Amino acid sequence: MPRSLKTEYAVRPLGVDVVRPRFSWAADAPGYGATQTAYQVLVASAPELLTPERADVWDSGKVESARTFGIEYDGPTAARTRYHWTVRLWDGSDQAGDWAVPERFETGLLDEGFGAAQWIGGATDSAPLLRRAFTVDGPVRRARLYASGLGYADLRLNGQPVSDAVLDPGFTAYDHTVLYVTHDVTELLQAGDNVVGAELGRGFFGMTSVNVWRWHDTPWTDDPRLIARLVVEYDGGRVDEVGTDESWRITGGPTLSDSLYLGETYDARRALPGWDTAGFDDTAWTAASVVEAPKGKLVAQAHEPIRVIETVDPVELTEVRPGVWIADFGRTVAGWTRLSVTAPAGTTITLTHGETIADGNVAAWNVHVDGDRIQRDEYIAAGAGTETWEPRFSYKGFRYVQIEGAAPAQVQMRVVNSDVASVTRFASTQAPYEQYERAMRRTILGNLHGIPTDTPYFEKNGWTGDAQVGAPTMLATLDLARFFTKWLGDIRDSQADSGQLPVIVPTSGWGFTDLSPATEWPTVYPFLLREMYRWYGDDRLLREHWDPLTRYLAWELDRVEDGLSVSVLGDWLPPGFGSGPAPEDRRLTGTAYLYRALVVAAEIGELIGKPNDYRKAAAELADGLNRTFLDREAGRYRSADDPDYRQTSNAVPLAFGMVPDEYVERVAAGLAADVEARGFHLNTGCLGVGVLLPVLTAHGYGDVATKVALQRTYPSWGYWFELGADTMWEKWEDDSRSRNHYFQGTVVQWIFENVAGLRVVDAGCERIVVRADARDEVDSASIRTETIRGRVAVSWKRAGRVLSLDVQVPVGTTAEVHVPSARVADVDAVPRPFAGEPSYADGYTVYTVGAGQWAFTSRSA
Repeated sequence: MPRSLKTEYAVRPLGVDVVRPRFSWAADAPGYGATQTAYQVLVASAPELLTPERADVWDSGKVESARTFGIEYDGPTAARTRYHWTVRLWDGSDQAGDWAVPERFETGLLDEGFGAAQWIGGATDSAPLLRRAFTVDGPVRRARLYASGLGYADLRLNGQPVSDAVLDPGFTAYDHTVLYVTHDVTELLQAGDNVVGAELGRGFFGMTSVNVWRWHDTPWTDDPRLIARLVVEYDGGRVDEVGTDESWRITGGPTLSDSLYLGETYDARRALPGWDTAGFDDTAWTAASVVEAPKGKLVAQAHEPIRVIETVDPVELTEVRPGVWIADFGRTVAGWTRLSVTAPAGTTITLTHGETIADGNVAAWNVHVDGDRIQRDEYIAAGAGTETWEPRFSYKGFRYVQIEGAAPAQVQMRVVNSDVASVTRFASTQAPYEQYERAMRRTILGNLHGIPTDTPYFEKNGWTGDAQVGAPTMLATLDLARFFTKWLGDIRDSQADSGQLPVIVPTSGWGFTDLSPATEWPTVYPFLLREMYRWYGDDRLLREHWDPLTRYLAWELDRVEDGLSVSVLGDWLPPGFGSGPAPEDRRLTGTAYLYRALVVAAEIGELIGKPNDYRKAAAELADGLNRTFLDREAGRYRSADDPDYRQTSNAVPLAFGMVPDEYVERVAAGLAADVEARGFHLNTGCLGVGVLLPVLTAHGYGDVATKVALQRTYPSWGYWFELGADTMWEKWEDDSRSRNHYFQGTVVQWIFENVAGLRVVDAGCERIVVRADARDEVDSASIRTETIRGRVAVSWKRAGRVLSLDVQVPVGTTAEVHVPSARVADVDAVPRPFAGEPSYADGYTVYTVGAGQWAFTSRSA
């Protein structure tokens, strides 16, 4: 029976703004080699109508197809309407299965828009509070609140939050796209008098903190504002609406200031108890003003909201000197702290957040932002007994918080990030591998706040290069279908008329000439599109982005000089170069990354039927790179002005398939020799670190790769953890600026693919390869991943020369399973009749199997 039914990658989504939403499901394998040969989808206005005879909206009929995702709904679509759907499948014997448990989706405003609602705001001396009273005069069938508050809106109804989302809606290029959110508020309404309200924060829309990225001076910068449309549907069909207009009331609230970089100041003496409930006297408030609408188009928010994910008590709370306390939470995260305190009215309690301690204080500094207040919240007590408060409009990167002004009754860490689902579990007898995987997962999550950021402490920017190197690991760890779909839209919105893309997305306009051009950064665009197809088979995404993608690549190709792409960043932050780029000629990595971008763009074009010459252009770049940087006599890549051996300069051409065939073996051997000569240490920055170990392993040097991975002295991942790290760091040195930075932590991709042995090949996991070829110093490893087709699992262990390997394959996936062995006769496969005849190559017996649970045993591993 089909399970995990989703619409546009979501379970029961509210506010779908897609006219032809796509359905997906996973199919469990009832037997070996099970297949889906056909499906039938029913859509109805009520779940009881989901039968072929009664479905009143759409019946796909029996569709001969093995596809389980990207199934486009082809029925009528009305705004603000709930639809119920189910699916049944036919197997290889043409036997129909049972209908799946029904699911549903609900459309958003679509072309109907916000109706008569207008953007409102007004001049206030603090974060504005807005409210509107209304009456409910009958039994309510359904009520929805559609709203967008810029930069952030804390929405309330009758004194209750309308959702558990925070820092909502998501950050976009507001001159192109503005997100609105749909809330089901049916249960929050009451008979008689009601009040809908909002407190607004500045976010990136209304930032006033002066910073180097010019977020305070963007094309959209303005004061906070709100648009909302509350639709109340009564039993019997009557509909009432409340929209934002001048009938709303406004005043300044207790949040005196809020900044994503500086923190918040809250004066509890200005709190207005009950301001968001009926019966509150708002006669002292003023009428809201209709304000200018942002230029961006209002679009339903489809990606996961940011939420408070976890609440953590400190592992240690110490009064380090009179009146100063430091809380150590034992982990490095993104979020904020919740404070409980008893203090006289007017007492200011400060909470300074940071990732390290220096000279007895929590270190909180940022050379990119003006002012001496960084990541510091201020709470001014009301003097009303024990008071509890937490910020709402800023998040911090921290492990420690320093409290001054009064003794905390309680202080807690609130972990805050985009609420994306984890899809992968990994385990191994090699403890550092598990440690790295946990740290990378925490680091990735700490950098997901509607966009993939580079650090939750210092920048909070969507650096494209970080996502470029991190995407494979990120997609293998978390369900990022909706998240990256949104960010790809941000990339498209950030494109200049020339076709150029900036190095940060979204952008204020910074990153087109600042630290740019940097080819290795915005070439994430084609690469991420291709990765989305590899993991989710999303060909609609490829079609939607083809035109802006070709404009971008045309811009890149127009500036190629002498067969090379000029770049100003290169292999950022290798060991010993803590101020930025590596010493080698940056045209080497710039050209290599443009080469890969063209290759994947050619593949995208082939997938969607768009002829192009990108493979020819890529070949010309490979010629230029090899002509300029390949020392044929030495069998290595080098820069003319850099006599030192650079691992990235050699690992990247090998990884991207740019090395002429006759030199591959020599270049790989030279790379392994250099690693060994350095005592099995790396000298790569963010571009080389993710490909170094896979390249070594692919060319027969898995033992060398393992020694690098398990190294515990500088520079290495183990060195960080010897220093007490619990996340991945920005720099290899012990004075790393950021300690929550995923771009150097991509060793985890190698752990998943080469140690555990699971490699997703293409087309929404249509093909996978199981090949654990980095088994040195490991007795067992396992990985389990929930893919778009269903669960994939690999588990292996060995005792002496006997290795057992278990593989789970979902319906619709074909697995190429490589069992280490000296010969085919040494391998048993269960169940043998379904496994087929194996082949043998390079020390592995190779089986090709379909859906099912497979067990293999090798007596000569």
